[in-house]
Amino acid sequence: MTLFYHTVNELQEKQRIDKVLAALNPEASRSQVQSWIVKGLVTVNKEYVKSNDKCQIGDVIEWSIPKEETLEIVAEDIPLSIVYEDSDLLVVNKPKGMVIHPSPGHTSGTLVNALLYHCDHLSSINGVQRPGIVHRIDKDTSGLLVVAKNNQVHAHLSDQLSTKEVKRVYTAIVHGKIPHETGMIDAPIGRDPKDRQRMGIVDDGKPAVTHFNVIKSYPDYTYVKCQLETGRTHQIRVHMKYIGYPLVGDPKYGRRKTMETNGQVLHAGVLGFMHPNMNRWMEFEVKAPAYFEAILSNIEKLY
Repeated sequence: MTLFYHTVNELQEKQRIDKVLAALNPEASRSQVQSWIVKGLVTVNKEYVKSNDKCQIGDVIEWSIPKEETLEIVAEDIPLSIVYEDSDLLVVNKPKGMVIHPSPGHTSGTLVNALLYHCDHLSSINGVQRPGIVHRIDKDTSGLLVVAKNNQVHAHLSDQLSTKEVKRVYTAIVHGKIPHETGMIDAPIGRDPKDRQRMGIVDDGKPAVTHFNVIKSYPDYTYVKCQLETGRTHQIRVHMKYIGYPLVGDPKYGRRKTMETNGQVLHAGVLGFMHPNMNRWMEFEVKAPAYFEAILSNIEKLY
């Protein structure tokens, strides 16, 4: 990877770093530049930065341009748990451990590989690596996703997500006994400035709101229901950690001493939206997988 350097001049003073870098790299889009920043490929005076940081005269910008990898996405005959399907969309129940779409180093066994085998047509709005994918859940989170078969439906569903009209309810098991029955967490989420691979509560992050209800409490754990008002990356995981109740098994935001769960105990159990062409509300619910229920049963036996 080649390193590039630039010293900020008077004309660039007080401009956003992503704007300056985009001007210095005319073949790259602003969003590509922002992705370099997120990945930690850009520093100013040897310090990692955020896209909206402002430049000062004399600042030394150092950056590297990642080599673009062209992935060949292959249709694979992977079983899908389809909850609903019509000519416009389908709702799938993703198992824990399945990645949503291919990426460098993880090119097979994903939901997209399975969808390409199952469907003749998928929306192309999110490009060839993410056909049909309207929204995502983490690899180790199980549960419901809606997939679009054409661009018109995809755009309509995306609009519903942006206007907070989609209903998304999760269940989780967290460390600690939450002392109140309900709560709302309103805290902005963005990249952790100390670790670009993690999200965190940051002052200039994107607005994020999570509502929660306690289903059942135990001396050291709480079984909780969380409803998303917004849909930021790792939102429930970050928010629950922020208020002192990290998810059981979470390798990124959880406690060091936790249960062996192969990832966070989190399930997207309810999904509701207005069907773009039928113009009627559709709501789906799937129960938590067996491993989740087994953990609850083991907790019950402890007390």
